[in-house]
Amino acid sequence: MLEETGVDRLYKEFKTLIEYIEQGNEISLRNTVDENFRKALLLSAASYFEHRITNDILEYMGEISNKNELLVSFVSNKAISRQYHTYFNWKDTNANSFFGLFGDIFSNFIKQEVKNSEHLSSSIKAFLEIGRERNRLVHQDFGTFSLEKTSDEIYLLYKDALVFVNVLPDKLRQCLQKNEAEKIGTEIYFSVPIKKRANRYLYG
Repeated sequence: MLEETGVDRLYKEFKTLIEYIEQGNEISLRNTVDENFRKALLLSAASYFEHRITNDILEYMGEISNKNELLVSFVSNKAISRQYHTYFNWKDTNANSFFGLFGDIFSNFIKQEVKNSEHLSSSIKAFLEIGRERNRLVHQDFGTFSLEKTSDEIYLLYKDALVFVNVLPDKLRQCLQKNEAEKIGTEIYFSVPIKKRANRYLYG
């Protein structure tokens, strides 16, 4: 079972509060609470995703660089800090611009993974929708901005998007392992004398 996040707790607390208010038949208060809570829930989900993705990238960099603190610090300062919202084209329905930042090898690998998984494809769309709605909220008049989605719809989007966020670090590692295995296979192949390779091809 996945660990409960701050977004999960916020959603549960809101539901409890709404039930309490409804018992007192405070319709006006309920609407005010609901309006503000939905914005808070959306921002919490977007903030959580930013925290997860940037931390996972840094952790991955630490792994592949054998915990090289100089490299990790450089990446943190130049590629992570205040850069997250430039990773994605939030108006798109895919994350190809983000995948491309890791180069062609990962980009081609993950695109095929997405193509083979409707669940992952749907999750990416939900993730981008949360980011897109977050941008609309913070770049317009927050106090008067009308958020069309209900709290349940926002929470369901968050749960759907969580699939992508959770699998991203695994996909980075899987791609690296696959690429390393292919390199080793190529090196072994070319280390065998041409005559032996020809004999294997002809006679098995």
